[in-house]
Amino acid sequence: MTTIAIDAMGGDRAPADIVAGALDAARLADLDIDVVLIGDEARVLPLLPSELPSNLVVEHAPEVIEMSDDPAAAIRSKRASSLVRCAEAVRDGRADAMVGAGNTGATMAAALLRWGRIRGVNRPAIAVPLPIPGSDRKQLLVDGGATVDPEPAWLAQWARLGRAYATVRFDTAEPTVGLLSNGEEPGKGDALRKAAHGLFDDIPGFIGNVEGRDLMRASADVIVPDGFTGNVALKTAEGALLGIAGMVFAVLDRPEFAEVADPIKLALLTAAADLLPDNTGGALLLGVQGVCIISHGSSSATAIVNAVRVADQSVRAGVVDRLTEAAGSAV
Repeated sequence: MTTIAIDAMGGDRAPADIVAGALDAARLADLDIDVVLIGDEARVLPLLPSELPSNLVVEHAPEVIEMSDDPAAAIRSKRASSLVRCAEAVRDGRADAMVGAGNTGATMAAALLRWGRIRGVNRPAIAVPLPIPGSDRKQLLVDGGATVDPEPAWLAQWARLGRAYATVRFDTAEPTVGLLSNGEEPGKGDALRKAAHGLFDDIPGFIGNVEGRDLMRASADVIVPDGFTGNVALKTAEGALLGIAGMVFAVLDRPEFAEVADPIKLALLTAAADLLPDNTGGALLLGVQGVCIISHGSSSATAIVNAVRVADQSVRAGVVDRLTEAAGSAV
């Protein structure tokens, strides 16, 4: 049985949606897990039923790391926070993995400082799963925002980690890798991209530079940017999808389409289900000595359940060992 520590206080919709998601996950028959829900008892307990599932316990943590807090300073000054206590639960062996939807930088710092790095990895990266519309395949973007100003060699490290994770998470045989740049030609890009490109030549499956239009398309299985570019790319794609959806539904709401609009809307919503952030299951923090799933800041109860699923699968698949092997192959 896998034990998952969940930060009840992290996220825009905490603690209500986080607690609801933790409760739903604990009740699911197809998940053989224990849940440790960590947060301020005064705010968490009123959201729970009087009789808890036998596989869910609440652990009190009086402090909260806010989304606006400086990550490093918050980890040092708020040692009794729910986020820090989650990382310590994994460190101390009371949990096998942690799930958090709060301050991303602080989540990374907590995992890094409490668990340490995998040997051969300089800095962690966030592996964000991206759906490919019309396909059963998934794509990984590494890094989605953990390290905004990396060295060229770190991008090569993330590429190796991303390939290893793609084989575990998506059962992708021999994943291909692309370096995100502003053109496909090897000489394109800024100084970081140009320096990194030569380091990628030794990485199996490297297909060269890819561009922003290759996200969420059948291009590379793993796409590697720096954390700053990756985060901007993700949010740009999300905004574009929302804009297109708004335009389509506005057209369907016109009176002349009244008779056919509802079935078309239903079909579109069904097709778009895999594109919704709540259904991606969260992003794994690559490069640390433990399983840390980072869910998006506006996570609903559904998002937390799916993040718990990924945490459980990652523990059972021995993902940290697989990543350690991948990092060690380049040392």
